[in-house]
Amino acid sequence: MKIYKVKVNGKLYEVELESVEENNESIQKPNQTTNKPTKSTSGKTIKSPMQGTIQKVLVQAGQEVKKGDSVLILEAMKLENDITADQDYKVIDILVKEGDTVDNDQALIRVE
Repeated sequence: MKIYKVKVNGKLYEVELESVEENNESIQKPNQTTNKPTKSTSGKTIKSPMQGTIQKVLVQAGQEVKKGDSVLILEAMKLENDITADQDYKVIDILVKEGDTVDNDQALIRVE
Protein backbone atom coordinates (compact mmCIF):
# COMPACT_ATOMS: atom_id res chain seq x y z
CA MET A 1 0.00 0.00 0.00
CA LYS A 2 1.32 3.46 -0.95
CA ILE A 3 0.27 6.93 0.13
CA TYR A 4 0.53 9.75 -2.41
CA LYS A 5 -0.04 13.46 -2.01
CA VAL A 6 -2.14 14.96 -4.81
CA LYS A 7 -2.84 18.65 -5.34
CA VAL A 8 -6.20 19.44 -6.97
CA ASN A 9 -7.24 23.07 -7.58
CA GLY A 10 -4.75 24.23 -4.97
CA LYS A 11 -5.95 21.84 -2.25
CA LEU A 12 -3.66 19.04 -1.05
CA TYR A 13 -5.12 15.53 -0.63
CA GLU A 14 -3.55 12.32 0.62
CA VAL A 15 -4.49 9.31 -1.49
CA GLU A 16 -3.88 5.75 -0.34
CA LEU A 17 -3.52 3.17 -3.12
CA GLU A 18 -3.43 -0.60 -2.66
CA SER A 19 -1.91 -1.40 -6.04
CA VAL A 20 -0.02 0.77 -8.47
CA GLU A 21 1.19 -0.21 -11.91
CA GLU A 22 4.41 1.64 -12.64
CA ASN A 23 5.23 3.01 -16.07
CA ASN A 24 7.79 5.44 -17.42
CA GLU A 25 5.29 7.98 -18.73
CA SER A 26 4.89 11.21 -16.83
CA ILE A 27 1.55 12.73 -15.94
CA GLN A 28 0.81 15.66 -18.19
CA LYS A 29 -1.21 18.71 -17.21
CA PRO A 30 -4.27 19.23 -19.39
CA ASN A 31 -3.99 21.93 -22.02
CA GLN A 32 -5.31 24.95 -20.14
CA THR A 33 -6.11 26.91 -23.31
CA THR A 34 -8.62 24.35 -24.61
CA ASN A 35 -12.15 25.77 -25.04
CA LYS A 36 -10.92 29.27 -24.29
CA PRO A 37 -12.07 31.66 -27.01
CA THR A 38 -9.37 33.87 -28.46
CA LYS A 39 -9.29 37.34 -26.99
CA SER A 40 -9.63 40.24 -29.38
CA THR A 41 -6.37 42.03 -30.07
CA SER A 42 -7.77 45.14 -31.75
CA GLY A 43 -10.11 47.81 -30.45
CA LYS A 44 -11.74 48.18 -27.05
CA THR A 45 -13.58 45.28 -25.47
CA ILE A 46 -16.09 44.70 -22.72
CA LYS A 47 -14.54 42.00 -20.54
CA SER A 48 -15.95 39.46 -18.14
CA PRO A 49 -15.61 40.54 -14.51
CA MET A 50 -15.72 36.91 -13.36
CA GLN A 51 -15.75 33.31 -14.51
CA GLY A 52 -19.17 32.03 -15.55
CA THR A 53 -21.54 30.97 -18.32
CA ILE A 54 -23.15 33.29 -20.87
CA GLN A 55 -26.93 33.04 -20.37
CA LYS A 56 -28.13 35.67 -22.82
CA VAL A 57 -26.58 38.15 -25.26
CA LEU A 58 -28.69 41.33 -25.26
CA VAL A 59 -26.99 43.28 -28.08
CA GLN A 60 -26.17 42.83 -31.76
CA ALA A 61 -23.26 43.95 -33.92
CA GLY A 62 -23.81 47.52 -35.11
CA GLN A 63 -26.05 48.43 -32.16
CA GLU A 64 -25.42 51.63 -30.18
CA VAL A 65 -25.39 51.19 -26.39
CA LYS A 66 -25.43 53.84 -23.68
CA LYS A 67 -23.48 53.87 -20.43
CA GLY A 68 -25.23 51.50 -17.98
CA ASP A 69 -27.08 49.50 -20.66
CA SER A 70 -27.02 45.72 -20.11
CA VAL A 71 -25.13 43.97 -22.91
CA LEU A 72 -25.37 40.37 -21.67
CA ILE A 73 -26.31 38.13 -18.74
CA LEU A 74 -23.54 36.08 -17.12
CA GLU A 75 -24.36 33.29 -14.68
CA ALA A 76 -21.78 32.79 -11.95
CA MET A 77 -22.28 30.73 -8.80
CA LYS A 78 -26.00 30.27 -9.55
CA LEU A 79 -26.55 34.05 -9.79
CA GLU A 80 -27.40 36.01 -12.93
CA ASN A 81 -25.20 39.08 -13.37
CA ASP A 82 -25.94 41.95 -15.76
CA ILE A 83 -22.82 42.96 -17.65
CA THR A 84 -23.20 46.63 -18.54
CA ALA A 85 -21.45 49.16 -20.76
CA ASP A 86 -19.15 51.48 -18.80
CA GLN A 87 -19.67 54.25 -21.39
CA ASP A 88 -21.47 54.89 -24.69
CA TYR A 89 -20.33 52.47 -27.41
CA LYS A 90 -21.10 51.05 -30.80
CA VAL A 91 -20.98 47.24 -30.77
CA ILE A 92 -18.54 45.96 -33.41
CA ASP A 93 -18.52 42.21 -32.75
CA ILE A 94 -19.93 39.69 -30.27
CA LEU A 95 -17.07 37.38 -29.23
CA VAL A 96 -19.20 34.85 -27.27
CA LYS A 97 -22.50 33.05 -27.65
CA GLU A 98 -25.14 31.80 -25.24
CA GLY A 99 -23.91 28.74 -23.33
CA ASP A 100 -20.21 29.64 -23.60
CA THR A 101 -18.10 29.35 -20.47
CA VAL A 102 -15.87 32.37 -19.97
CA ASP A 103 -12.94 33.21 -17.73
CA ASN A 104 -12.30 36.28 -15.62
CA ASP A 105 -11.09 39.20 -17.77
CA GLN A 106 -11.99 37.46 -21.04
CA ALA A 107 -13.11 39.71 -23.91
CA LEU A 108 -16.85 39.34 -24.51
CA ILE A 109 -17.82 42.14 -26.89
CA ARG A 110 -15.66 44.30 -29.17
CA VAL A 111 -16.77 47.95 -29.20
CA GLU A 112 -15.69 51.36 -30.47
